[in-house]
Amino acid sequence: MTQQVWQEVDQYFTEKLHKEDEVMEGVMKANERANLPSIDVSPNQGKLLHLLVKMKGAKRILEIGTLGGYSSIWMARALPEDGTLTTLEYSGKHAEVAKENMKAAGMDDKVTVLTGAALDTLPQLKGQAFDFIFIDADKKNNPHYIKWAIELSSPGAVIITDNVVRGGKVTDTSIHDEDVRGVREFTDILSKEERIDSTAVQTVGSKGYDGFILGIVKG
Repeated sequence: MTQQVWQEVDQYFTEKLHKEDEVMEGVMKANERANLPSIDVSPNQGKLLHLLVKMKGAKRILEIGTLGGYSSIWMARALPEDGTLTTLEYSGKHAEVAKENMKAAGMDDKVTVLTGAALDTLPQLKGQAFDFIFIDADKKNNPHYIKWAIELSSPGAVIITDNVVRGGKVTDTSIHDEDVRGVREFTDILSKEERIDSTAVQTVGSKGYDGFILGIVKG
């Protein structure tokens, strides 16, 4: 199997299972015009997040890593009328692009974008409780993010962490890349953390070979 095959299969399911969506296509074009890195989730992955939010019946979402707001909008669209999403973005430029995208998607009344390093903005959320959390930021800080995510979770909260396979590098202990090491340390924390039950899913597609970890915080 090759990257080309994965991309073709991704495109096949996107065309078959997704209705034409000018808003989300517009978000991707806006991100491209702003020269944002092309690291958004794929349409199929965005739709998966959307469906998971609906399945959970989530009302309060926390996202760590906004970029241009593509995944934020997928999740926000699944919220009920009184639902809210708080998303954290390090880059001021990316945050401004995301805010414009939220407005174009009609989601700006549901979404709050906090700008700055997540480890600086997360303490501002102390005392709040979220029932769905998506972690998709710098992987070297995943060990810190998962600790915060659990602290900010309500009982039964769903926590999804993206890009944990790293093209298979996650199993190579000789690799000193700080993102790979961050994922390994993050996984070690989950293996010992009794407050959350987790599993991992490997994925292939237009974003290559990767995967995510899904966990549910115990009541």
